[in-house]
Amino acid sequence: MRFLLVIFITVSVLNTSGQKSSLKWYKGNTHTHSYWSDGDDFPEMIMGWYKSHGYDFISLSDHNTLAEGEKWKQIPRHPFRQRRFNEYLEKYGPKWVTYKKDPSGQISVRLKTFKEYQPLFEEKDKFLVMQAEELSDEYKGKPIHIGAINVKEVIKPQGGNSVAEVMQNDLDAIYEQRTRTGQPMFPHLNHPNFRYAVKLEDMINLKGERFFEVYNGHPEVHNYGDSISIGMEELWDRLQIHYIKQGKPLLYALATDDAHNHTEYKVGLSNPGRGWIMVRAKQLTPTALIEALERGDFYATTGVELSDVKFNNGRLDIQVKPSTGIHYIIQFWGSTKTAKAGARGVLLKEIKGTKAVYQLKSQDLFVRAKIISSRPKENPYQEGDMETAWTQPVISPK
Repeated sequence: MRFLLVIFITVSVLNTSGQKSSLKWYKGNTHTHSYWSDGDDFPEMIMGWYKSHGYDFISLSDHNTLAEGEKWKQIPRHPFRQRRFNEYLEKYGPKWVTYKKDPSGQISVRLKTFKEYQPLFEEKDKFLVMQAEELSDEYKGKPIHIGAINVKEVIKPQGGNSVAEVMQNDLDAIYEQRTRTGQPMFPHLNHPNFRYAVKLEDMINLKGERFFEVYNGHPEVHNYGDSISIGMEELWDRLQIHYIKQGKPLLYALATDDAHNHTEYKVGLSNPGRGWIMVRAKQLTPTALIEALERGDFYATTGVELSDVKFNNGRLDIQVKPSTGIHYIIQFWGSTKTAKAGARGVLLKEIKGTKAVYQLKSQDLFVRAKIISSRPKENPYQEGDMETAWTQPVISPK
């Protein structure tokens, strides 16, 4: 019997003017990989990178596994990989690193578990490490991946008789664990255009689908679509119209790294630091972060920082935290109530500068903001990318 959590949040509420003193922006990434699956580095080295680069929270989301039990990683003989092992050994020392050599000199390392490495990095109010899994399923060879963030137990791929059914079954399994254990957690659909596996029609009738990746830093996920398949922003708007007209909660979007390559940085590899979320929460805890995410109090970004996002009485206010010499374009995208389900979103307003306001009109169905900077993205997903941010959609309270 499948289980579905009833989601009760239906309107994004960003009116925090009376709470600002108790709220803070937290930077985090919920999608990256280590030696526990198909990443190319040790969990501790990855944790250290994110912590030293200004992140407040991080989740390693390896495929269909949690970092628990005993696992040994055989280190490739390539000099590059041997050098990385030596760096790991030098940084953490022989008392921490457990390894062995066979008679031929082949090195194998016991990977540290989540319970081992978490206390090494986590600091109250400074850095949070949440356990996660990328639930990696498929239907007739089409990859279907859903991030399960702050999970307590590993979740097996549920399978199904269609792409849509696989997604629904996997979503249900995550919500079942959340309800049964009382652990705060949330799912997000990863890279729909990876091998062009997930289409608009597959997502239309999903229940409990609240989050997906509008931006993913892996070079093979086709964020922008192609001549045949739509890109992630168009998918987002088309789904939004469907969901609102069906009476479903708003669909929110994240930016993530999906990093697999942690030791060599260049276009064409999946590196850390490409996309993240900024969450406005009361404190740096899983409960506070997930509550903020579920009310839409966050934005996705590849580099643009916002000093404020407010939504009050149908008015969406955007304020960019400017960098010297950098110019910004603030776009408001949305749809009207007369738009047919599945229609495209439209550009409603565009402002050049660091501040912009959009007052929702009676005919507006929803609106979201996209902020594009004149600064090229460092080590981009694709050459020519500019640093960009996306706020979450809002609708006028009824």
